[in-house]
Amino acid sequence: MKGDPRPIGVFDSGMGGLTVLRALAAQLPDEHFVYLGDTARLPYGTKSPDTVRAYALQATHLLLSEDVKMVVIACNTASAVALEALRDALAPVPVIGVIEPGARAGVAATRNKRIAVLATESTVKGAAYAHAIHQLMADAQVVQLACQVFVALAEEGWADTRATTAAVEDYLEPLFAPADAPDTLVLGCTHFPVLAAAIQRHVGAETTLVDSAETTAGAVAEALAASALHADTGGGPRTIRFFATDSPERFARIGAIFFGSAIEDGTVTLVDLKMA
Repeated sequence: MKGDPRPIGVFDSGMGGLTVLRALAAQLPDEHFVYLGDTARLPYGTKSPDTVRAYALQATHLLLSEDVKMVVIACNTASAVALEALRDALAPVPVIGVIEPGARAGVAATRNKRIAVLATESTVKGAAYAHAIHQLMADAQVVQLACQVFVALAEEGWADTRATTAAVEDYLEPLFAPADAPDTLVLGCTHFPVLAAAIQRHVGAETTLVDSAETTAGAVAEALAASALHADTGGGPRTIRFFATDSPERFARIGAIFFGSAIEDGTVTLVDLKMA
């Protein structure tokens, strides 16, 4: 059966979702992608749910104008508060979030049923991870911690600096000092994997860090197969296009840290979502 060559749309409040795009590109080498970072309105994590839903609808409207066949919400905050609204608004286009795959990975990793979730303020308030984890493991002990400063550190490209080390210690010391600390730590914001080395160093090798990017990529692969939306194998060179709502030059420079490879100057298109 002929494949579907249309691209997969991916969006985030900024550049953190590039960690998801990186995993998607690795697992799905035949697929084309369109990535949108709403860098002008970063962060979503401090915004109200109504505002996040409005921004997410604008972002996905732009992706639909690029004829995407599926939308991946590479933003934990938007996944937490806007997933159902987007699924209703975009139907029949499939919409995949990062919360459920991350919860599944956390449940699979834990040995003592104590799971910590590091996220933004909005994601923590909505308790989306706790709900998703308890759906899979009713007796799990879930602790959520809002680490908003981590977003700014990641967006600055400060992966392992003195400021990062200090922030990690201040946030995590009270949670991981006790003997009955969680043995699994879910990075509940797509920006946080950039700080993974500093976080792992603080919590120790015995604590499993869960990055939902890999699990989300697996969920996308399953959805493509189930909907017969996958592209032809060997269908020609893969394309990845980038859009940003502010400073394409900075997006290319800092985004390379999240994406794991260079984003060439001039390949990021500036867009205004209010005009989309």
